[in-house]
Amino acid sequence: MNWLTNFVRPRIKSLIGSVKSSTPDNLWRKCPACGEMIFHRDLTAALFVCPQCGHHMRIGAAERFAQTFDAGICEELIPPEVAADPLRFRDEKRYTDRLRDARSKTGKIDGLSAARGMIEGLPIMVAVQAFDFMGGSLGMAVGEALINAMQAAVDEGRPFVLYVGSGGARMQEGVLSLMQMPRVTIAVDMLCDAGLPYIVVLTDPTTGGVSASYAMLGDVHIAEPNALIGFAGQRVTANAVREQLPEGYQRAEYLLAHGMVDMVVHRSQMRSTLSRVLHLLMKKNAPHNVLPLAPRVITGSVARVAGSGA
Repeated sequence: MNWLTNFVRPRIKSLIGSVKSSTPDNLWRKCPACGEMIFHRDLTAALFVCPQCGHHMRIGAAERFAQTFDAGICEELIPPEVAADPLRFRDEKRYTDRLRDARSKTGKIDGLSAARGMIEGLPIMVAVQAFDFMGGSLGMAVGEALINAMQAAVDEGRPFVLYVGSGGARMQEGVLSLMQMPRVTIAVDMLCDAGLPYIVVLTDPTTGGVSASYAMLGDVHIAEPNALIGFAGQRVTANAVREQLPEGYQRAEYLLAHGMVDMVVHRSQMRSTLSRVLHLLMKKNAPHNVLPLAPRVITGSVARVAGSGA
């Protein structure tokens, strides 16, 4: 029996291990744009926007709901059940394994979460298609969840807000994924027929078939600063048209200047902007602490009047 190896070293290792385990490993986060190290409390207070360069980091459904609803209070809709692996797809990994990993990482059943709640006293329905679940890809579960949420909004007379971040259709579901685009488009028409606003908030990135369908069918399109918005990548597009394309032509500010989006809004102003737009479109009196809607474009710390050229 070795006293050093059997007693002392395990005791020392356990002591060091207990110290390490008591220290969180996420106290600091590095901004992917400027490299600034940001303390997690400061980052949370800044709504996950880098205080140094204004870069809007990608966030999930929980953060979107907390930032949108009154006091962060909402009731999440139950995700619909769909076939888990209809094509029995396998590439480097089985599709079922990829789904399991994504669910373990995010705590979500699939890539879309929807919830009902209030914004400045106005009942609304909010859906979040977040990039953290398999790149925000559109599959049967996302399409079905969107349709169910829009149907619930119609039944309850709630305007619909969609935060979308997506890389496009989910290749593991093939044509079944592509079919979700026309299905969701029909659900958008249901909102229109019911006279309910459909507001789309385009986040980084919004690309592929999602950007080519329901993400561009909103009554009002709002984008976060510098969000990547487009169909195909810049190199693919340049090779297809055989022209040198302008720098940043797929960024939110360029799309705003060319009429593809209505507003570019800093995350700190998103809730108040949504409230003003929704109260206006629903013909409801806005609360006293919400100013009338002004045609302003808010980009970072700079605000200018739309169309003024200032």
